[in-house]
Amino acid sequence: MQKIVLQYPMVIAIGGVSRSGKTFLADTLYTHIKNSVIIHQDEYIVAENQLPVINDHINWEIPEAIDWAGFLNAINNAMASGKSVIAEGLMVFQLPEFNKLIQKAIFITLSRETFISRKRADLRWGKEPDWYISHIWDSYLIFGQVPDSVKDVLILDGETSFDTEHILNFLKLPASPKS
Repeated sequence: MQKIVLQYPMVIAIGGVSRSGKTFLADTLYTHIKNSVIIHQDEYIVAENQLPVINDHINWEIPEAIDWAGFLNAINNAMASGKSVIAEGLMVFQLPEFNKLIQKAIFITLSRETFISRKRADLRWGKEPDWYISHIWDSYLIFGQVPDSVKDVLILDGETSFDTEHILNFLKLPASPKS
């Protein structure tokens, strides 16, 4: 399939709980959208010694864990170079300055049961304790939701396969950017 060219560079935000398919979807969109860049929120974590600890475990699941200035700077630099931005992360909708830049948002839902099952199987950082997996879910409910200020949101079910054609059709915009 040939890459599509969006009518103008745009900002696409992808949010949802851990293991819902955000990175997979961002990678998929990147392969389909010409002149685009992916910005992963996880790449903008503050230094470990600046993060609070919860039950002797570093608490990555709060907005204070993100270097918001670095995240926003990367987005602005990509936009200034004329690229479409695909930004993804659990707390991607936490920064009001970023939310004002979003033309299209995608939110991936996942049941708590599926999240727990997928998270238990994810051993990239070793086995996470069950209490911390529950903490991730609770943080998602607090910090991972789409605020009312973000419009034009496509809701996807992270428990089913993504319909790429449907998503690409959602991303098509009118001839001029919204003001």
